[in-house]
Amino acid sequence: MQSDTGDSDTLTQVVEPAEAGARLDQFLARRLNWSRARLQKLLKSGRVLVGGQARPPSYRVRAGDAVELTVPPPEPSHLTPEALPLDIVYEDRDLLVVHKPPGLVVHPAPGHRGGTLLNALLHHCPDLAEIGEVSRPGLVHRLDKDTSGLLVAAKTSLAHAALVRQFQAHAITKRYLALVWGRLPAPEGQIEKEIGRHPRERQKMSVHPRWGKAAVTFWRVRREFPGPLTLVELTPQTGRTHQLRVHLASLGHPVLGDATYGGGVSRLAGAPKLKGLKPLVRRQLLHAWQLGLTHPRTGERMSWEAPLPEDFQAVVDNLENLN
Repeated sequence: MQSDTGDSDTLTQVVEPAEAGARLDQFLARRLNWSRARLQKLLKSGRVLVGGQARPPSYRVRAGDAVELTVPPPEPSHLTPEALPLDIVYEDRDLLVVHKPPGLVVHPAPGHRGGTLLNALLHHCPDLAEIGEVSRPGLVHRLDKDTSGLLVAAKTSLAHAALVRQFQAHAITKRYLALVWGRLPAPEGQIEKEIGRHPRERQKMSVHPRWGKAAVTFWRVRREFPGPLTLVELTPQTGRTHQLRVHLASLGHPVLGDATYGGGVSRLAGAPKLKGLKPLVRRQLLHAWQLGLTHPRTGERMSWEAPLPEDFQAVVDNLENLN
Protein backbone atom coordinates (compact mmCIF):
# COMPACT_ATOMS: atom_id res chain seq x y z
CA MET A 1 0.00 0.00 0.00
CA GLN A 2 1.25 3.47 -0.82
CA SER A 3 0.16 6.76 0.71
CA ASP A 4 0.26 9.75 -1.63
CA THR A 5 -0.20 12.35 1.10
CA GLY A 6 2.49 14.49 2.70
CA ASP A 7 6.19 14.28 2.04
CA SER A 8 6.54 10.62 3.00
CA ASP A 9 5.33 7.36 1.49
CA THR A 10 3.84 4.58 3.62
CA LEU A 11 4.39 1.00 2.51
CA THR A 12 2.72 -2.01 4.11
CA GLN A 13 4.08 -5.52 3.63
CA VAL A 14 2.14 -8.51 5.00
CA VAL A 15 4.21 -11.52 6.10
CA GLU A 16 3.40 -14.76 4.28
CA PRO A 17 3.48 -18.10 6.17
CA ALA A 18 6.65 -19.16 4.36
CA GLU A 19 8.40 -15.99 5.58
CA ALA A 20 7.52 -16.44 9.26
CA GLY A 21 10.51 -16.59 11.60
CA ALA A 22 12.77 -14.34 9.56
CA ARG A 23 14.44 -11.33 11.17
CA LEU A 24 12.58 -8.11 10.43
CA ASP A 25 15.55 -6.53 8.65
CA GLN A 26 16.10 -9.65 6.51
CA PHE A 27 12.40 -9.88 5.66
CA LEU A 28 12.41 -6.26 4.45
CA ALA A 29 15.67 -6.67 2.54
CA ARG A 30 14.22 -9.58 0.57
CA ARG A 31 10.88 -7.88 -0.03
CA LEU A 32 12.14 -4.44 -1.06
CA ASN A 33 15.64 -5.04 -2.44
CA TRP A 34 16.90 -1.96 -0.59
CA SER A 35 20.38 -1.56 0.85
CA ARG A 36 21.01 -2.74 4.41
CA ALA A 37 22.15 0.78 5.39
CA ARG A 38 18.88 2.33 4.24
CA LEU A 39 16.76 -0.23 6.09
CA GLN A 40 18.81 0.08 9.28
CA LYS A 41 18.33 3.83 9.21
CA LEU A 42 14.54 3.43 8.96
CA LEU A 43 14.48 0.82 11.73
CA LYS A 44 16.61 2.90 14.11
CA SER A 45 14.47 5.99 13.54
CA GLY A 46 11.27 4.13 14.47
CA ARG A 47 9.82 4.35 10.96
CA VAL A 48 9.12 0.60 10.81
CA LEU A 49 6.05 -0.62 12.71
CA VAL A 50 4.74 -4.14 13.19
CA GLY A 51 1.18 -4.22 14.47
CA GLY A 52 1.46 -0.51 15.16
CA GLN A 53 4.59 -0.84 17.32
CA ALA A 54 8.22 -0.08 16.52
CA ARG A 55 10.32 -3.24 16.45
CA PRO A 56 14.09 -3.86 16.46
CA PRO A 57 15.87 -5.36 13.44
CA SER A 58 16.14 -8.71 15.27
CA TYR A 59 12.36 -9.07 15.71
CA ARG A 60 11.15 -12.36 14.24
CA VAL A 61 8.19 -11.74 11.97
CA ARG A 62 5.05 -13.87 12.20
CA ALA A 63 2.64 -14.97 9.51
CA GLY A 64 0.04 -12.24 9.01
CA ASP A 65 2.15 -9.47 10.55
CA ALA A 66 1.51 -6.10 8.85
CA VAL A 67 4.89 -4.38 8.55
CA GLU A 68 4.42 -0.67 7.92
CA LEU A 69 7.25 1.56 6.72
CA THR A 70 7.13 5.34 6.62
CA VAL A 71 9.63 6.29 3.95
CA PRO A 72 10.95 9.87 4.19
CA PRO A 73 11.72 11.97 1.12
CA PRO A 74 14.88 10.72 -0.59
CA GLU A 75 18.27 12.27 -0.08
CA PRO A 76 19.37 14.62 -2.88
CA SER A 77 20.46 12.60 -5.88
CA HIS A 78 23.73 13.12 -7.73
CA LEU A 79 22.03 11.93 -10.92
CA THR A 80 21.42 14.49 -13.64
CA PRO A 81 18.33 14.28 -15.87
CA GLU A 82 19.30 14.34 -19.56
CA ALA A 83 17.09 14.85 -22.59
CA LEU A 84 18.07 11.64 -24.36
CA PRO A 85 15.77 9.75 -26.74
CA LEU A 86 13.60 7.02 -25.24
CA ASP A 87 11.74 4.27 -27.08
CA ILE A 88 8.72 3.98 -24.76
CA VAL A 89 6.70 0.80 -25.29
CA TYR A 90 4.20 1.33 -22.45
CA GLU A 91 3.56 3.87 -19.68
CA ASP A 92 0.98 4.50 -16.97
CA ARG A 93 1.05 6.00 -13.46
CA ASP A 94 2.99 3.01 -12.06
CA LEU A 95 5.08 1.52 -14.88
CA LEU A 96 7.37 2.56 -17.68
CA VAL A 97 8.49 -0.07 -20.20
CA VAL A 98 11.21 0.95 -22.64
CA HIS A 99 13.07 -0.68 -25.51
CA LYS A 100 16.77 -0.15 -24.76
CA PRO A 101 19.05 0.08 -27.78
CA PRO A 102 22.41 -1.70 -27.85
CA GLY A 103 25.36 0.35 -26.59
CA LEU A 104 23.37 2.24 -23.93
CA VAL A 105 24.42 1.82 -20.28
CA VAL A 106 21.42 1.37 -17.97
CA HIS A 107 22.61 3.39 -14.95
CA PRO A 108 25.63 5.53 -13.99
CA ALA A 109 28.72 3.70 -12.76
CA PRO A 110 32.47 4.39 -12.75
CA GLY A 111 33.36 5.34 -16.31
CA HIS A 112 29.73 6.12 -17.20
CA ARG A 113 28.60 9.08 -15.08
CA GLY A 114 26.13 10.35 -17.65
CA GLY A 115 24.44 9.51 -20.92
CA THR A 116 22.70 6.47 -19.43
CA LEU A 117 19.17 5.17 -19.71
CA LEU A 118 18.51 6.26 -16.14
CA ASN A 119 19.54 9.84 -16.93
CA ALA A 120 16.99 9.79 -19.75
CA LEU A 121 14.28 8.27 -17.53
CA LEU A 122 14.79 10.98 -14.91
CA HIS A 123 14.32 13.68 -17.55
CA HIS A 124 11.14 12.03 -18.81
CA CYS A 125 9.80 11.31 -15.31
CA PRO A 126 11.33 13.57 -12.59
CA ASP A 127 9.35 11.84 -9.80
CA LEU A 128 11.34 8.68 -10.50
CA ALA A 129 14.10 10.12 -8.30
CA GLU A 130 11.97 9.36 -5.23
CA ILE A 131 11.44 5.65 -5.96
CA GLY A 132 13.67 2.88 -4.61
CA GLU A 133 17.42 3.29 -4.14
CA VAL A 134 18.95 6.76 -4.48
CA SER A 135 21.69 5.42 -6.77
CA ARG A 136 19.28 3.57 -9.10
CA PRO A 137 15.82 5.10 -8.63
CA GLY A 138 12.96 3.26 -10.24
CA LEU A 139 15.06 0.38 -11.53
CA VAL A 140 14.31 -3.20 -10.54
CA HIS A 141 16.50 -4.98 -13.13
CA ARG A 142 19.05 -4.15 -15.79
CA LEU A 143 20.45 -5.19 -19.15
CA ASP A 144 24.11 -5.28 -20.13
CA LYS A 145 25.34 -2.30 -22.15
CA ASP A 146 25.45 -4.22 -25.43
CA THR A 147 22.26 -6.22 -24.84
CA SER A 148 19.17 -4.67 -26.41
CA GLY A 149 15.53 -5.05 -25.50
CA LEU A 150 12.76 -4.51 -22.97
CA LEU A 151 13.26 -3.08 -19.49
CA VAL A 152 10.63 -2.01 -16.93
CA ALA A 153 10.99 0.82 -14.39
CA ALA A 154 8.74 1.56 -11.41
CA LYS A 155 7.22 5.05 -11.14
CA THR A 156 5.70 4.59 -7.66
CA SER A 157 6.82 2.97 -4.41
CA LEU A 158 3.88 0.58 -4.70
CA ALA A 159 5.07 -0.58 -8.12
CA HIS A 160 8.71 -0.82 -7.02
CA ALA A 161 7.93 -3.09 -4.07
CA ALA A 162 5.57 -5.25 -6.14
CA LEU A 163 8.01 -5.69 -9.03
CA VAL A 164 10.88 -6.57 -6.71
CA ARG A 165 8.71 -9.22 -5.13
CA GLN A 166 7.70 -10.60 -8.55
CA PHE A 167 11.34 -10.85 -9.59
CA GLN A 168 12.20 -12.66 -6.36
CA ALA A 169 9.31 -15.10 -6.92
CA HIS A 170 10.35 -15.66 -10.57
CA ALA A 171 6.90 -14.37 -11.55
CA ILE A 172 8.21 -11.99 -14.22
CA THR A 173 8.72 -13.58 -17.63
CA LYS A 174 11.74 -12.52 -19.64
CA ARG A 175 12.56 -14.09 -22.99
CA TYR A 176 15.63 -13.36 -25.08
CA LEU A 177 16.86 -14.15 -28.57
CA ALA A 178 20.54 -14.92 -29.12
CA LEU A 179 22.61 -15.90 -32.14
CA VAL A 180 25.12 -18.46 -30.89
CA TRP A 181 28.02 -20.45 -32.29
CA GLY A 182 27.43 -24.09 -33.20
CA ARG A 183 24.53 -26.51 -32.98
CA LEU A 184 22.70 -27.11 -29.72
CA PRO A 185 22.46 -30.80 -28.70
CA ALA A 186 18.63 -30.95 -28.81
CA PRO A 187 15.64 -28.84 -29.92
CA GLU A 188 15.30 -27.55 -26.35
CA GLY A 189 16.87 -27.95 -22.94
CA GLN A 190 17.85 -26.50 -19.59
CA ILE A 191 21.11 -25.17 -18.17
CA GLU A 192 21.41 -25.36 -14.39
CA LYS A 193 24.88 -24.23 -13.33
CA GLU A 194 25.99 -21.99 -10.46
CA ILE A 195 27.43 -18.60 -11.44
CA GLY A 196 29.86 -16.45 -9.47
CA ARG A 197 32.59 -13.86 -9.93
CA HIS A 198 35.54 -15.11 -11.99
CA PRO A 199 38.39 -16.01 -9.59
CA ARG A 200 41.02 -13.99 -11.50
CA GLU A 201 39.25 -11.66 -13.95
CA ARG A 202 36.98 -9.65 -11.67
CA GLN A 203 35.03 -8.03 -14.52
CA LYS A 204 33.83 -11.46 -15.65
CA MET A 205 31.53 -14.11 -14.25
CA SER A 206 32.07 -17.86 -14.43
CA VAL A 207 30.41 -21.18 -13.72
CA HIS A 208 31.61 -22.60 -10.41
CA PRO A 209 29.68 -24.96 -8.10
CA ARG A 210 31.69 -24.01 -5.01
CA TRP A 211 31.22 -20.24 -4.77
CA GLY A 212 28.56 -19.58 -7.39
CA LYS A 213 24.86 -18.91 -6.86
CA ALA A 214 22.13 -21.07 -8.35
CA ALA A 215 21.23 -20.11 -11.92
CA VAL A 216 18.74 -21.70 -14.31
CA THR A 217 18.21 -20.98 -18.02
CA PHE A 218 15.78 -22.70 -20.41
CA TRP A 219 16.63 -22.67 -24.13
CA ARG A 220 14.84 -23.55 -27.36
CA VAL A 221 16.24 -23.62 -30.89
CA ARG A 222 14.45 -21.18 -33.19
CA ARG A 223 16.50 -21.58 -36.38
CA GLU A 224 19.79 -23.04 -37.62
CA PHE A 225 22.07 -21.24 -40.10
CA PRO A 226 25.29 -22.08 -41.93
CA GLY A 227 28.53 -21.48 -40.08
CA PRO A 228 27.22 -23.08 -38.06
CA LEU A 229 25.22 -20.49 -36.13
CA THR A 230 21.93 -21.01 -34.28
CA LEU A 231 19.17 -18.60 -33.31
CA VAL A 232 18.09 -19.56 -29.78
CA GLU A 233 15.24 -18.42 -27.53
CA LEU A 234 16.30 -18.14 -23.88
CA THR A 235 14.17 -17.94 -20.74
CA PRO A 236 16.15 -17.25 -17.55
CA GLN A 237 14.51 -18.36 -14.32
CA THR A 238 17.10 -16.53 -12.24
CA GLY A 239 18.82 -13.19 -12.80
CA ARG A 240 22.56 -13.59 -12.23
CA THR A 241 24.99 -11.11 -13.78
CA HIS A 242 25.83 -12.17 -17.38
CA GLN A 243 23.81 -15.35 -16.78
CA LEU A 244 22.77 -16.09 -20.36
CA ARG A 245 26.19 -15.31 -21.81
CA VAL A 246 28.00 -17.43 -19.22
CA HIS A 247 25.58 -20.36 -19.45
CA LEU A 248 25.79 -20.50 -23.24
CA ALA A 249 29.58 -20.26 -23.17
CA SER A 250 29.68 -23.11 -20.63
CA LEU A 251 27.98 -25.35 -23.23
CA GLY A 252 30.54 -24.37 -25.87
CA HIS A 253 28.01 -22.15 -27.67
CA PRO A 254 28.91 -18.51 -26.84
CA VAL A 255 26.90 -15.62 -28.24
CA LEU A 256 28.15 -14.29 -31.57
CA GLY A 257 30.04 -11.04 -30.96
CA ASP A 258 30.65 -11.73 -27.26
CA ALA A 259 34.44 -11.51 -27.08
CA THR A 260 34.37 -11.61 -23.25
CA TYR A 261 33.06 -15.18 -23.22
CA GLY A 262 34.61 -16.63 -26.35
CA GLY A 263 32.20 -15.63 -29.10
CA GLY A 264 34.10 -12.71 -30.65
CA VAL A 265 34.15 -11.88 -34.35
CA SER A 266 37.71 -13.21 -34.67
CA ARG A 267 36.11 -16.65 -34.94
CA LEU A 268 34.53 -15.62 -38.25
CA ALA A 269 37.95 -15.98 -39.91
CA GLY A 270 37.64 -19.75 -39.53
CA ALA A 271 34.26 -19.88 -41.30
CA PRO A 272 34.68 -18.77 -44.94
CA LYS A 273 30.93 -18.48 -45.53
CA LEU A 274 30.61 -16.03 -42.64
CA LYS A 275 33.41 -13.58 -43.44
CA GLY A 276 30.87 -11.06 -44.75
CA LEU A 277 29.34 -10.80 -41.29
CA LYS A 278 32.40 -9.24 -39.67
CA PRO A 279 31.49 -5.58 -40.38
CA LEU A 280 27.91 -6.23 -39.23
CA VAL A 281 28.69 -7.68 -35.79
CA ARG A 282 29.68 -4.91 -33.36
CA ARG A 283 28.35 -6.39 -30.08
CA GLN A 284 27.00 -9.60 -28.56
CA LEU A 285 23.81 -10.48 -30.44
CA LEU A 286 21.53 -10.86 -27.44
CA HIS A 287 18.09 -9.23 -27.35
CA ALA A 288 15.40 -9.15 -24.62
CA TRP A 289 12.42 -9.53 -26.94
CA GLN A 290 9.56 -10.35 -24.52
CA LEU A 291 8.60 -9.17 -21.02
CA GLY A 292 5.59 -10.26 -18.96
CA LEU A 293 4.45 -9.24 -15.48
CA THR A 294 1.45 -8.71 -13.23
CA HIS A 295 0.43 -5.07 -12.95
CA PRO A 296 1.12 -3.96 -9.34
CA ARG A 297 -2.10 -1.95 -9.03
CA THR A 298 -4.69 -3.74 -11.17
CA GLY A 299 -3.47 -7.33 -10.90
CA GLU A 300 -3.76 -7.69 -14.69
CA ARG A 301 -1.23 -9.92 -16.43
CA MET A 302 0.53 -7.86 -19.13
CA SER A 303 3.20 -8.59 -21.74
CA TRP A 304 5.16 -6.73 -24.41
CA GLU A 305 7.40 -7.65 -27.33
CA ALA A 306 10.23 -5.76 -29.01
CA PRO A 307 11.38 -6.53 -32.56
CA LEU A 308 15.03 -7.24 -33.27
CA PRO A 309 17.06 -4.02 -33.59
CA GLU A 310 18.47 -3.18 -37.01
CA ASP A 311 21.98 -4.53 -36.41
CA PHE A 312 20.75 -7.93 -35.20
CA GLN A 313 18.17 -8.14 -38.00
CA ALA A 314 20.83 -7.31 -40.60
CA VAL A 315 22.92 -10.30 -39.50
CA VAL A 316 19.88 -12.61 -39.60
CA ASP A 317 18.97 -11.34 -43.10
CA ASN A 318 22.53 -11.94 -44.28
CA LEU A 319 22.46 -15.50 -42.94
CA GLU A 320 19.12 -16.21 -44.60
CA ASN A 321 20.67 -15.29 -47.95
CA LEU A 322 23.35 -17.94 -47.40
CA ASN A 323 20.82 -20.77 -47.25
